[in-house]
Amino acid sequence: MTTAVDRTGFFGNLPILALALASFGIGTTEFVIMGLLPDVATDLGVSIPDAGLLVTGYALGVTFGAPFLAIATSKMDRRHALLMLMVIFIVGNFLCAMAPDYWLLMAARVVTAFCHGAFFGLGAVVAANLVAPHKRVQAIALMFSGLTLANVLGVPFGTAFGQELGWRSTFWAVVGIGVFAAAALYFCLPRKIAASGGSLIAEARALAKTQVIFAMAISVLAAASMFSVFTYITPMLQNITGISARQVTYVLLLFGAGLTIGNYIGGRLGDWRLMPAIIATFVLLIAILVIFAETITNVIPAVATVFVWGVVSFALVSPLQMRVVNEATDAPNLASTLNQGAFNLGNASGAWFGGIAITQGVSYQDIPWLGAGIAVIALLFAVWSHLIDRRDEAFIETAASA
Repeated sequence: MTTAVDRTGFFGNLPILALALASFGIGTTEFVIMGLLPDVATDLGVSIPDAGLLVTGYALGVTFGAPFLAIATSKMDRRHALLMLMVIFIVGNFLCAMAPDYWLLMAARVVTAFCHGAFFGLGAVVAANLVAPHKRVQAIALMFSGLTLANVLGVPFGTAFGQELGWRSTFWAVVGIGVFAAAALYFCLPRKIAASGGSLIAEARALAKTQVIFAMAISVLAAASMFSVFTYITPMLQNITGISARQVTYVLLLFGAGLTIGNYIGGRLGDWRLMPAIIATFVLLIAILVIFAETITNVIPAVATVFVWGVVSFALVSPLQMRVVNEATDAPNLASTLNQGAFNLGNASGAWFGGIAITQGVSYQDIPWLGAGIAVIALLFAVWSHLIDRRDEAFIETAASA
């Protein structure tokens, strides 16, 4: 694996910025479908909840594709593995743009998703090992900034592009982003990034640790909370808040700005005090979602709440990723990759729960309550995990003083 060095300045960060560019493309193709749900549903002749399953299908593709590709690339040079994953991404988006019906689009989304978990998992470990230890969460946050910028630029402009020229045009644009990102990775990543020397059996054993399981469970619940609401944000804003499809684009732009700010804050807080930051963020997230259920009926309060929700939601991402890597010290690559599968299992579950709620007659206005309830469960897991940390620390101190 790469050696940790303290790189500073723009050129020193070029490898991580190349990873961020690839993250931008991957994030755009993952999230832009939500802004295009009504267009896709109308064009392919399916309901909005059925179109929402395209989010679920993608997330499940990440969940089950991540461990498969983690094993397949475990002995590969990390640079070669990342480039191979980008080729899968490009091919998958090409198939999305060409898909003639709903089921072929679903299959193409799953193909695209296969690279997602492995890329973010592997990329996060590579990014963390390119910087000094006290900046590792910030390095992961810099890589994930591509994901947040996907929501600031890729999703709103991709949504507008798709609404004007047809949703397929958005996927053609993403193919172009993928080609450019692959070139950046080829030229900017170090030429030799060796794979870790540990065996897969040893890494699998490391994943059975209680705190690793807790960390991944929290990641699942954090994502489920977000996507139970965000998957249906376009019809929520149109039907309850009363804004037009074009105005939704601007709200998504503001939400993406919130994600970017939250990503930066999360990186700083995670390098300061990891678990207390995670717990406090969940408390804020629950409060924001409860407030959103009330403010969604009025344009200005609703838009302001969406922005703050974006800040708080994404402040969790890089700290949760670092938590998994820290706890799975003997299996950082596999654990980091599987945690991306955990996030996307949460994405799939959240979209599915939201779809079931809507189908069963729950109003769009009450959907934020579902997200808040899931966040409460995540908070309980986070507190439990932190108490285990405190107990273990007290035991070590007692043993040392004996």
